[in-house]
Amino acid sequence: MITVVIVDDELPARTRLKRLLADHADIRVHGECADGASAVETIEAAAPDLVLLDIQMPELDGFAVLQALDLPRMPEIIFVSAFDQYALRAFRVHALDYVLKPVEADRLSEALDQARRRLRDRRSSDDGGLAGLLKELTRDRPYLGRIPVRAEGRVRVIDLADVDWIGAADNYVTLHSGNREYLVRDTIAGPGATSRSGALRAHPSLVDRSC
Repeated sequence: MITVVIVDDELPARTRLKRLLADHADIRVHGECADGASAVETIEAAAPDLVLLDIQMPELDGFAVLQALDLPRMPEIIFVSAFDQYALRAFRVHALDYVLKPVEADRLSEALDQARRRLRDRRSSDDGGLAGLLKELTRDRPYLGRIPVRAEGRVRVIDLADVDWIGAADNYVTLHSGNREYLVRDTIAGPGATSRSGALRAHPSLVDRSC
């Protein structure tokens, strides 16, 4: 069985995907999420084989969800989008599959077949396409506007406009907002700092390297 998590902020879209997936005997939907923060939590907890991931979502979009994940091995990803300029770039440049909304049964079947092949042939280090996509997104997005943080056992989305300053703490950074402090697993090595799980690219005016 292939375990799947569906991530889409629109209920009709999630319902349609579940209905189409029901026609595939080897697919089991393990969970569904309507926002990026719950998607991070669900994917990390379930460690599914495959994620059907909407790109355009409020607060955290699909790319930000991928950057936030902390997993020893990433699932296969099929992007779901109503905006083909995003999907086509992801597919052409990094050989990652996509389906356009409204999702058609035949096109989804093709994408699932490709995911099956990739899962069957996958090697322990075979995350190159996804890693390349995240690296490109880091370069294309000079500064983040929002970032997911873990607080009290949940994932919260912090607007960097509400962050007073950012400090370094070994392989972590601390976000200071009012009287709250959030720890993020990343490093500060300039405004383009990157880590395995993503990138913290805050405006340099927020960064304090004296910590």
